[in-house]
Amino acid sequence: MTLHRLLIHDSVGIAFPPELLVDELSDLDVPVETADDDTNFSQGDGVVTFGPAEGFLAADWVHCIRAGYDEFDVDAYELAGTTLTNSSGVHGTSVGEMVAGYMLSFARRLHVFRDAQADHEWHDLPYEEPFTLDGERLCVVGLGTLGRGIAERADALGMDVVGVRQSEEPVPEVREVYQSEDLHEAIADARFVALATPLTPETEGLFDTPEFEVMREDAYLVNVARGPIVDQSTLVDALETGAVSGAALDVFEEEPLPEESPLWGREEVIVTPHAAAQTRGYHRDIATLVRTNVEQVRNGGELVNRIV
Repeated sequence: MTLHRLLIHDSVGIAFPPELLVDELSDLDVPVETADDDTNFSQGDGVVTFGPAEGFLAADWVHCIRAGYDEFDVDAYELAGTTLTNSSGVHGTSVGEMVAGYMLSFARRLHVFRDAQADHEWHDLPYEEPFTLDGERLCVVGLGTLGRGIAERADALGMDVVGVRQSEEPVPEVREVYQSEDLHEAIADARFVALATPLTPETEGLFDTPEFEVMREDAYLVNVARGPIVDQSTLVDALETGAVSGAALDVFEEEPLPEESPLWGREEVIVTPHAAAQTRGYHRDIATLVRTNVEQVRNGGELVNRIV
């Protein structure tokens, strides 16, 4: 592959202004320009994008600024001979801190106080409501970059961290690793269950009625992975019947979350707009990955985070 120009597609504007990434990469020895769907992509082009577009298959290399690449037709990229890379490995800190924030909010009732503040209400909690995270069990489903970032911060808060992954390889800060087939055993005693696994045919609908029946009634579900991993209607039922105590959700089956969704009106549900990975330095994280891969292209090396 020979790189003649690097194009920053305007779709990255969903995450950050494209010009920030152009400026950050301006020291490269190839032209760095903005592009849109009307741009003619061709051999020698590298494209940095938020999501897929049909014209990208004419380029030599496409880099997705997200870790999740389920929207990309991997088979089509392979057939076209277009290299696809993603941004796995840069979200552990931001997502880990977000999940810590969710858990602290539920434990210390911060969301309840914030809602009361909006009503100018001095709100005293029932004695049995607040608790501390110290000693509480967290089960992290998926121990890649996101899961490890969550586990590291939970461990620092004194939580008992267990996890679920395909491999038996131990993970720092995770006391016990369960195999995927032992999911129910792993989540049964957890006060918090955090989903950090990629969306695949195997994980779609992973959390449904049987899983909510296994979870503790005082448990909280946290989803920072992908919406379809959880059957959303079943989750609503579990919340309404008290099968689980609450949920913190950053991802949904349909985004934006429809106005009529019952999830909006529940005190024990924290809704955030797919924002767990957001940080004002995100463009610099992406620039580091892209710059590394530009150097790999120049040196004939293997690209980092290559999908096809």
